[in-house]
Amino acid sequence: MGRRRETRTSTPATPKTGGPVEGVFEIDTGTCELLKDRWQPGAWILKINGAESSHIDVDDASSLDFEYMRWFAALIGPHWAPDVRLRALHLGGGACTMARYLADDYPDARQVVVEIDGKLTELVREWFDLPRAPLLRIRVGEARAVLETLTADSRDLIIRDVFAGILTPTPLTTLEFTQQARRVLSPGGIYVVNCGDTRDLAVAKRECATIAKVFEHVVVISDHAMLKGRRTGNIVIAGSDVPIGDSAASTRDLLMGAVPAALWQTEQVARFASGAAVLTDPPPPVTP
Repeated sequence: MGRRRETRTSTPATPKTGGPVEGVFEIDTGTCELLKDRWQPGAWILKINGAESSHIDVDDASSLDFEYMRWFAALIGPHWAPDVRLRALHLGGGACTMARYLADDYPDARQVVVEIDGKLTELVREWFDLPRAPLLRIRVGEARAVLETLTADSRDLIIRDVFAGILTPTPLTTLEFTQQARRVLSPGGIYVVNCGDTRDLAVAKRECATIAKVFEHVVVISDHAMLKGRRTGNIVIAGSDVPIGDSAASTRDLLMGAVPAALWQTEQVARFASGAAVLTDPPPPVTP
Protein backbone atom coordinates (compact mmCIF):
# COMPACT_ATOMS: atom_id res chain seq x y z
CA MET A 1 0.00 0.00 0.00
CA GLY A 2 2.94 2.33 -0.54
CA ARG A 3 2.90 5.33 -2.84
CA ARG A 4 3.25 4.77 -6.55
CA ARG A 5 6.93 5.00 -7.34
CA GLU A 6 9.12 5.21 -10.42
CA THR A 7 10.10 1.89 -12.00
CA ARG A 8 13.81 1.21 -12.39
CA THR A 9 16.00 -1.72 -13.25
CA SER A 10 18.92 -2.87 -11.11
CA THR A 11 21.81 -5.26 -11.46
CA PRO A 12 22.90 -7.82 -8.85
CA ALA A 13 25.04 -6.29 -6.14
CA THR A 14 27.30 -7.35 -3.31
CA PRO A 15 26.16 -6.04 0.09
CA LYS A 16 28.42 -3.58 1.87
CA THR A 17 28.86 -3.30 5.59
CA GLY A 18 27.96 -0.24 7.61
CA GLY A 19 24.47 0.52 6.30
CA PRO A 20 22.04 0.08 3.42
CA VAL A 21 23.14 0.09 -0.21
CA GLU A 22 21.01 0.04 -3.34
CA GLY A 23 21.00 -3.13 -5.39
CA VAL A 24 19.57 -6.56 -6.04
CA PHE A 25 20.65 -9.32 -3.67
CA GLU A 26 20.29 -13.07 -3.66
CA ILE A 27 18.27 -14.43 -0.75
CA ASP A 28 17.04 -17.91 0.17
CA THR A 29 13.62 -17.43 -1.44
CA GLY A 30 14.77 -15.62 -4.59
CA THR A 31 15.97 -12.03 -4.73
CA CYS A 32 15.41 -8.83 -2.84
CA GLU A 33 15.98 -5.30 -4.06
CA LEU A 34 16.82 -2.32 -1.88
CA LEU A 35 15.99 1.14 -3.23
CA LYS A 36 16.34 4.65 -1.87
CA ASP A 37 13.04 6.44 -1.43
CA ARG A 38 13.38 9.40 -3.78
CA TRP A 39 10.66 11.33 -1.95
CA GLN A 40 11.82 10.77 1.64
CA PRO A 41 15.49 11.31 2.50
CA GLY A 42 16.87 8.58 4.77
CA ALA A 43 14.13 6.12 3.81
CA TRP A 44 14.45 2.85 1.90
CA ILE A 45 12.12 0.49 0.05
CA LEU A 46 12.63 -3.27 0.21
CA LYS A 47 11.22 -5.41 -2.57
CA ILE A 48 11.10 -9.20 -2.36
CA ASN A 49 10.82 -11.04 -5.66
CA GLY A 50 9.56 -7.87 -7.29
CA ALA A 51 6.87 -6.95 -4.75
CA GLU A 52 7.14 -4.02 -2.33
CA SER A 53 7.59 -5.61 1.08
CA SER A 54 8.82 -2.92 3.47
CA HIS A 55 9.53 0.77 3.84
CA ILE A 56 11.93 1.89 6.55
CA ASP A 57 13.30 5.29 7.56
CA VAL A 58 16.75 4.90 9.08
CA ASP A 59 16.50 8.32 10.74
CA ASP A 60 13.02 7.96 12.22
CA ALA A 61 11.73 4.68 13.63
CA SER A 62 8.29 6.26 14.15
CA SER A 63 7.81 6.79 10.40
CA LEU A 64 5.33 4.32 8.89
CA ASP A 65 4.83 4.77 5.16
CA PHE A 66 2.46 1.85 4.52
CA GLU A 67 -1.09 2.70 5.54
CA TYR A 68 -1.85 -0.74 6.99
CA MET A 69 1.06 -0.34 9.43
CA ARG A 70 -0.39 2.98 10.56
CA TRP A 71 -3.64 1.12 11.19
CA PHE A 72 -1.72 -1.41 13.28
CA ALA A 73 -0.30 1.48 15.29
CA ALA A 74 -3.69 3.16 15.75
CA LEU A 75 -5.01 -0.07 17.26
CA ILE A 76 -1.98 -0.94 19.39
CA GLY A 77 -1.03 2.46 20.81
CA PRO A 78 -4.18 3.16 22.86
CA HIS A 79 -4.25 -0.42 24.19
CA TRP A 80 -0.94 -0.37 26.09
CA ALA A 81 0.86 2.40 27.94
CA PRO A 82 4.43 3.18 26.79
CA ASP A 83 5.94 1.85 30.03
CA VAL A 84 4.51 -1.65 29.48
CA ARG A 85 7.03 -4.40 28.82
CA LEU A 86 5.15 -5.46 25.72
CA ARG A 87 5.77 -9.01 24.50
CA ALA A 88 5.28 -8.97 20.74
CA LEU A 89 5.53 -11.71 18.12
CA HIS A 90 5.81 -10.75 14.45
CA LEU A 91 5.00 -13.49 11.95
CA GLY A 92 6.69 -12.18 8.84
CA GLY A 93 9.71 -9.93 9.05
CA GLY A 94 10.76 -8.05 5.92
CA ALA A 95 12.81 -5.06 7.04
CA CYS A 96 11.37 -5.25 10.61
CA THR A 97 9.71 -1.86 10.20
CA MET A 98 6.89 -2.55 12.66
CA ALA A 99 9.20 -4.17 15.21
CA ARG A 100 11.47 -1.13 15.04
CA TYR A 101 8.45 1.15 15.47
CA LEU A 102 7.26 -0.72 18.55
CA ALA A 103 10.77 -0.71 20.03
CA ASP A 104 10.69 3.08 19.74
CA ASP A 105 7.22 3.34 21.33
CA TYR A 106 7.83 0.65 23.99
CA PRO A 107 11.49 0.83 25.04
CA ASP A 108 11.13 -2.16 27.39
CA ALA A 109 9.39 -4.37 24.84
CA ARG A 110 10.60 -7.89 24.14
CA GLN A 111 9.99 -8.81 20.51
CA VAL A 112 10.52 -11.83 18.29
CA VAL A 113 10.33 -11.60 14.51
CA VAL A 114 9.80 -14.87 12.63
CA GLU A 115 11.12 -14.76 9.06
CA ILE A 116 11.42 -17.76 6.76
CA ASP A 117 14.33 -16.34 4.76
CA GLY A 118 17.59 -16.61 6.70
CA LYS A 119 19.68 -14.68 4.20
CA LEU A 120 17.18 -11.82 4.22
CA THR A 121 17.44 -11.57 8.01
CA GLU A 122 21.23 -11.29 7.74
CA LEU A 123 20.94 -8.46 5.22
CA VAL A 124 18.33 -6.60 7.24
CA ARG A 125 20.49 -6.78 10.37
CA GLU A 126 23.44 -5.50 8.35
CA TRP A 127 21.58 -2.65 6.69
CA PHE A 128 19.42 -1.24 9.45
CA ASP A 129 19.89 -0.18 13.05
CA LEU A 130 17.68 -2.79 14.70
CA PRO A 131 17.54 -3.39 18.45
CA ARG A 132 19.57 -6.39 19.59
CA ALA A 133 18.51 -9.36 21.70
CA PRO A 134 16.81 -9.57 24.11
CA LEU A 135 14.90 -6.49 22.91
CA LEU A 136 14.50 -7.86 19.39
CA ARG A 137 15.31 -11.40 18.28
CA ILE A 138 14.92 -12.58 14.70
CA ARG A 139 14.10 -16.27 14.43
CA VAL A 140 14.46 -18.01 11.08
CA GLY A 141 11.61 -20.42 10.46
CA GLU A 142 8.16 -21.02 9.03
CA ALA A 143 5.53 -18.97 10.87
CA ARG A 144 3.12 -21.75 11.75
CA ALA A 145 5.81 -24.20 12.79
CA VAL A 146 7.32 -21.61 15.15
CA LEU A 147 3.97 -20.52 16.56
CA GLU A 148 3.07 -24.08 17.48
CA THR A 149 6.24 -24.41 19.59
CA LEU A 150 5.60 -21.35 21.74
CA THR A 151 4.43 -21.43 25.35
CA ALA A 152 0.80 -20.62 26.14
CA ASP A 153 0.04 -17.10 27.43
CA SER A 154 3.52 -15.93 26.44
CA ARG A 155 2.75 -13.00 24.10
CA ASP A 156 0.66 -9.85 24.44
CA LEU A 157 0.60 -9.04 20.75
CA ILE A 158 0.82 -11.23 17.64
CA ILE A 159 1.09 -9.57 14.24
CA ARG A 160 0.67 -11.72 11.13
CA ASP A 161 2.07 -10.05 8.02
CA VAL A 162 3.07 -12.91 5.71
CA PHE A 163 2.46 -12.96 1.96
CA ALA A 164 3.06 -15.14 -1.05
CA GLY A 165 2.18 -12.77 -3.88
CA ILE A 166 -0.86 -10.72 -2.86
CA LEU A 167 -2.30 -13.32 -0.47
CA THR A 168 -1.34 -14.89 2.84
CA PRO A 169 -0.53 -18.62 2.57
CA THR A 170 -3.68 -20.55 3.47
CA PRO A 171 -2.14 -22.54 6.38
CA LEU A 172 -1.66 -19.21 8.20
CA THR A 173 -5.35 -18.27 7.91
CA THR A 174 -7.20 -21.34 9.17
CA LEU A 175 -9.21 -21.94 12.32
CA GLU A 176 -6.53 -24.27 13.63
CA PHE A 177 -3.81 -21.67 13.12
CA THR A 178 -5.93 -18.97 14.76
CA GLN A 179 -6.54 -21.25 17.74
CA GLN A 180 -2.77 -21.60 18.12
CA ALA A 181 -2.45 -17.81 18.11
CA ARG A 182 -5.13 -17.60 20.81
CA ARG A 183 -3.31 -20.20 22.89
CA VAL A 184 -0.05 -18.22 22.76
CA LEU A 185 -1.72 -14.88 23.59
CA SER A 186 -2.03 -13.70 27.16
CA PRO A 187 -5.43 -12.50 28.50
CA GLY A 188 -6.20 -9.08 27.03
CA GLY A 189 -3.81 -9.63 24.15
CA ILE A 190 -4.42 -8.77 20.50
CA TYR A 191 -4.04 -10.92 17.40
CA VAL A 192 -3.82 -8.66 14.36
CA VAL A 193 -3.45 -9.66 10.71
CA ASN A 194 -2.77 -7.92 7.43
CA CYS A 195 -5.21 -9.43 4.95
CA GLY A 196 -4.69 -8.81 1.25
CA ASP A 197 -7.77 -9.12 -0.94
CA THR A 198 -9.35 -8.30 -4.27
CA ARG A 199 -12.52 -6.30 -4.90
CA ASP A 200 -14.86 -9.19 -4.10
CA LEU A 201 -13.57 -9.24 -0.47
CA ALA A 202 -14.14 -13.00 -0.30
CA VAL A 203 -10.83 -13.65 1.48
CA ALA A 204 -11.43 -10.92 4.08
CA LYS A 205 -14.93 -12.19 4.81
CA ARG A 206 -13.67 -15.73 5.40
CA GLU A 207 -10.80 -14.47 7.57
CA CYS A 208 -13.26 -12.43 9.65
CA ALA A 209 -15.54 -15.45 10.07
CA THR A 210 -12.56 -17.57 11.11
CA ILE A 211 -11.13 -15.08 13.62
CA ALA A 212 -14.62 -14.52 15.09
CA LYS A 213 -14.84 -18.25 15.84
CA VAL A 214 -11.89 -17.87 18.21
CA PHE A 215 -12.12 -14.32 19.62
CA GLU A 216 -15.11 -12.63 21.25
CA HIS A 217 -14.16 -9.20 19.94
CA VAL A 218 -13.18 -8.64 16.29
CA VAL A 219 -12.49 -5.37 14.49
CA VAL A 220 -11.76 -4.46 10.89
CA ILE A 221 -9.80 -1.43 9.70
CA SER A 222 -9.43 -0.23 6.12
CA ASP A 223 -10.17 2.71 3.87
CA HIS A 224 -13.69 3.20 2.56
CA ALA A 225 -12.88 2.35 -1.06
CA MET A 226 -11.46 -1.01 -0.02
CA LEU A 227 -14.36 -1.83 2.27
CA LYS A 228 -16.84 -0.99 -0.50
CA GLY A 229 -15.12 -3.37 -2.91
CA ARG A 230 -13.78 -0.71 -5.24
CA ARG A 231 -10.14 -1.80 -5.32
CA THR A 232 -7.55 -4.44 -4.41
CA GLY A 233 -5.58 -3.78 -1.24
CA ASN A 234 -5.20 -4.42 2.47
CA ILE A 235 -7.66 -4.93 5.30
CA VAL A 236 -6.50 -5.16 8.91
CA ILE A 237 -8.43 -7.64 11.06
CA ALA A 238 -7.85 -8.03 14.80
CA GLY A 239 -9.24 -10.27 17.50
CA SER A 240 -9.12 -10.19 21.29
CA ASP A 241 -10.94 -11.43 24.37
CA VAL A 242 -11.44 -7.79 25.44
CA PRO A 243 -12.86 -4.78 23.55
CA ILE A 244 -10.30 -3.17 21.20
CA GLY A 245 -10.23 -0.17 18.92
CA ASP A 246 -12.92 1.65 20.88
CA SER A 247 -10.84 4.61 22.04
CA ALA A 248 -11.13 8.18 20.79
CA ALA A 249 -7.40 8.08 20.07
CA SER A 250 -7.81 5.19 17.64
CA THR A 251 -10.64 6.94 15.81
CA ARG A 252 -8.68 10.19 15.60
CA ASP A 253 -5.53 8.52 14.28
CA LEU A 254 -7.45 6.58 11.64
CA LEU A 255 -9.31 9.64 10.39
CA MET A 256 -6.18 11.81 10.31
CA GLY A 257 -4.13 9.43 8.15
CA ALA A 258 -3.13 10.21 4.59
CA VAL A 259 -5.85 7.72 3.60
CA PRO A 260 -8.69 8.09 6.15
CA ALA A 261 -9.81 4.70 7.41
CA ALA A 262 -12.93 3.26 9.01
CA LEU A 263 -12.99 0.91 12.00
CA TRP A 264 -15.77 -1.67 12.24
CA GLN A 265 -16.59 -3.18 15.60
CA THR A 266 -17.72 -6.75 16.28
CA GLU A 267 -21.38 -6.38 15.25
CA GLN A 268 -20.54 -4.75 11.92
CA VAL A 269 -17.82 -7.31 11.26
CA ALA A 270 -20.36 -10.09 11.87
CA ARG A 271 -22.68 -8.58 9.27
CA PHE A 272 -19.80 -8.24 6.82
CA ALA A 273 -18.78 -11.89 7.26
CA SER A 274 -22.32 -13.30 7.38
CA GLY A 275 -22.52 -16.49 5.33
CA ALA A 276 -18.76 -16.74 4.79
CA ALA A 277 -17.27 -20.18 5.41
CA VAL A 278 -14.70 -20.60 8.16
CA LEU A 279 -11.25 -21.53 6.85
CA THR A 280 -10.02 -24.90 8.12
CA ASP A 281 -7.05 -27.17 7.61
CA PRO A 282 -7.55 -29.94 5.04
CA PRO A 283 -8.41 -33.34 6.55
CA PRO A 284 -5.47 -35.66 7.15
CA PRO A 285 -4.81 -38.20 4.41
CA VAL A 286 -6.60 -41.50 4.77
CA THR A 287 -4.29 -44.33 5.71
CA PRO A 288 -5.02 -47.53 3.74
